[in-house]
Amino acid sequence: MGRPGITFAAIFVALATLALLAAPARGQGAPPGPIHTRRDAPPEKIPAAELEKRALRVRVTEVIVPVTVRDPKGEIVFSLNKENFHVFDNGVEQKLDHFDLGGDSLSIVLVVETSSHIEPMFPSVKHTGIIFAETVMGPTAEVAIIGYDDSVNLLEKFSTDSDHTQSVINHLQMGTSGLRLYDAMSRGISLLEKRPVPQRRIMVVVGEAQDTGSESKFGEVLRQAQLANVTIYSIGLSTAMADLRAKPQERPTIGPPGTYPVPTPNGQPQTPDLERQMQQAGDLTALAIWLIKTGKNAVGPNSLAIASKATGGMHANIKKDSSIEKAMDEIGGEIHAQYTLGYRPAADDSSGYHEIKVVVDAPAVSVRTRPGYYIPPPES
Repeated sequence: MGRPGITFAAIFVALATLALLAAPARGQGAPPGPIHTRRDAPPEKIPAAELEKRALRVRVTEVIVPVTVRDPKGEIVFSLNKENFHVFDNGVEQKLDHFDLGGDSLSIVLVVETSSHIEPMFPSVKHTGIIFAETVMGPTAEVAIIGYDDSVNLLEKFSTDSDHTQSVINHLQMGTSGLRLYDAMSRGISLLEKRPVPQRRIMVVVGEAQDTGSESKFGEVLRQAQLANVTIYSIGLSTAMADLRAKPQERPTIGPPGTYPVPTPNGQPQTPDLERQMQQAGDLTALAIWLIKTGKNAVGPNSLAIASKATGGMHANIKKDSSIEKAMDEIGGEIHAQYTLGYRPAADDSSGYHEIKVVVDAPAVSVRTRPGYYIPPPES
C-alpha cells in the first residue's frame, strides 16, 4: 500500500511544478520580458509625447555655464572664486553645484573645412596643427577631427595622442567644392554629447561662415549645442571667393513687415525704429535666440559668429593667413582659463527659452557667457 501513496505525491508535485511554470506563459495581462519576446516580434513603440518628456528630463539635468572674465585692459581675470559668481535662470538665482577654473578635463572636436574654396588659405590651416596640439589640446584633452566639403568625414576618433592629432591636421587633404558646414557641426555635437558628463565639451570650427547642401538646419544645430552643453569656438576664413559670394550690403530680414521677431532690450517697447536698429546693429544674441526658437537656417554671412555667441565661445574673423595661428593660440589660451559653472534647474522647468545671466562681484570687469538654452514644447 506504500507505493500508491508515493505515486500520488509525485504526481501532485509534478502538477504543481507545471502550474508554476505555466503561470508566466498565461501572461495575466503583463507585458512579456525580453527573454520571452520572439526574435521576429517588432519592438514596442513608445508614444512620441513620452519620448519628448524623457528627453527633456535628461537634457536639462545639469546646465554648464562657461564664463570668461576680463579686466578693463582685456586681460583674463583668474583671481575669482565661487562666491564671486551669481547665475540666474529666467531671473531666478541658481545654486551652483560645480565650479572650476580651467581644470576640468576636455573633450574637443575640431571641425575643419577641406573645401577647394579655401585653397589659398589651406596651407596656413594645416600649419595650425602644432598650435592646436599644444595650446588647445594641451596634455590631457581628448580630440576628434571632422573634415567637410561635399561630405562630412570623421578623420580622427577621440584620442589623447597629441602627436597623432598634429599629424592629422598637418596632412589634411583638399576636397571638393561643397560646404556642408551645418551637417559637420551637427556631427561634431553628436560626438560630444556622448562623452562622459565630467568632460567639458568644446567644438572648434575653422572654415567659411557659409553653408551649401546641409540637411541640418542651423537653428536646430544651435539648439542641439545648447542642450548638450557644447561651447563653440570659431575661426571664420574670409577668402576672396567667399567675399565674392557674400552680399555684405544685404541686411537680414527675419520676420515679415510689421512684426517684431528680434527681442528688444528689457524695459524698452517694441517699435519699428527700435526693431530696425536692433537688426541693423547685428545683435548676434538676438539672432541666435530667434534661430534657436524657430529652428531655421542662418540669415546673413555670420553663422559662425552667431554659433560662438550662442554658446559662450569666441569667434575670430580671419582675412590674412598669418592671423589663423594667432586666433588658434588665443582660443587655446581662453579654453584653459575659463571658469566653468554648473547648476541643476528645477525638475519641472517649463519649455521655451531660458535666459542665463551671470553677475560677477568684481569691479569694472566684462563677462562673456552663453545667453541661455531652449527647451522645445512637448508634442501634443
